[in-house]
Amino acid sequence: MDSKVIRRQKLKWRIRSKISGTAERPRLSVFRSNTHISAQLIDDTKGVTLASASTRSKSFSAAGTKSDKAKAVGMALADAAKAKGIVGVVFDRGGYLYHGRVKSLADGAREGGLQF
Repeated sequence: MDSKVIRRQKLKWRIRSKISGTAERPRLSVFRSNTHISAQLIDDTKGVTLASASTRSKSFSAAGTKSDKAKAVGMALADAAKAKGIVGVVFDRGGYLYHGRVKSLADGAREGGLQF
């Protein structure tokens, strides 16, 4: 029987085999811990991170619940993406369910102007 982390890792590999980001449409990758959430835009053809946002960054200051913070991270990532001329992304939920903080981050990114 696999642990929760190993099951999520297998699911992540399965999703990553089908999803790939380019320079025009990078992959929006999500990582969620118990207290923090981070997201980054990745160009898989070059293996480069184009933009990132996290609740752990020094410039981040949002109060509220973890879902509120996730939405703020999504909006911050959308602002960073717009500054680099990125409009469309491919969403990679990283093996997490599209619910709660992951959904809040996606909603914040959409409100910020990203399309996926």
